[in-house]
Amino acid sequence: MKTKTIVFLILSVLSAILVSCNVGEGEGGTGSVEGYVKLVLHPDDNYSLNADTVAASKTDVFIKYGDNDYFDDDIETDETGFYRFKYLRPGEYTVFAYSKLPDDNKVAVSETINITRGEEGIVGDIYIHDGKSYNTSLIKGYVYATYYDKGDVVGIGWAYEQRVYIKRQGEDFYFDDVRVSSDGVFIFQKLEVGIYEIYTISYDPDTEVPSIVSKTIEVTEPEQIYEIEEIFYINIIV
Repeated sequence: MKTKTIVFLILSVLSAILVSCNVGEGEGGTGSVEGYVKLVLHPDDNYSLNADTVAASKTDVFIKYGDNDYFDDDIETDETGFYRFKYLRPGEYTVFAYSKLPDDNKVAVSETINITRGEEGIVGDIYIHDGKSYNTSLIKGYVYATYYDKGDVVGIGWAYEQRVYIKRQGEDFYFDDVRVSSDGVFIFQKLEVGIYEIYTISYDPDTEVPSIVSKTIEVTEPEQIYEIEEIFYINIIV
């Protein structure tokens, strides 16, 4: 009887050790992260809200576990633009695909999601562009953030994943938005000649009331890269 008790205790301890080692984001769980990638086409090479959108088939999608700097796995979408990363443990995951830029470079378009044990995490659609930009231009800028928690500064750095919006001067609503990359960069592409207002959201560290931080820039010529010289400085509440 004593032998069985000792064996049971040993197995219980080993089981507890194995469970404690199997924590954090990564493979080894029963959850999944899935979604669709859609390709925005511009057959007339002009950015338009009426541009055709199709399934981004055979497109590489990448996933990062937690706050890792580099991607941990990748998969190719099927003919419907669908992807699924399986066998994931609870935690935060970031999935992204690359959108082509007019200068043949590319920028990551990402979505982040938290999943619990055994959960099927469904990510919002990821929209990428085909890179055609004849007779259009792009606007590039940077966003830097101070991070607050209950009024106290807990960090500073590039505002990774912060949303930035663009609208035409004189219009009430934005027509596109992008997320800031890990190096603080945001890019709007396929822009015609005109004046644009670029803006993002900042929060009062004491009241947590949001406010708009904006800058205006004019695109005067096609096929150019316009860089906003002043960095967007914002506050983010964590």
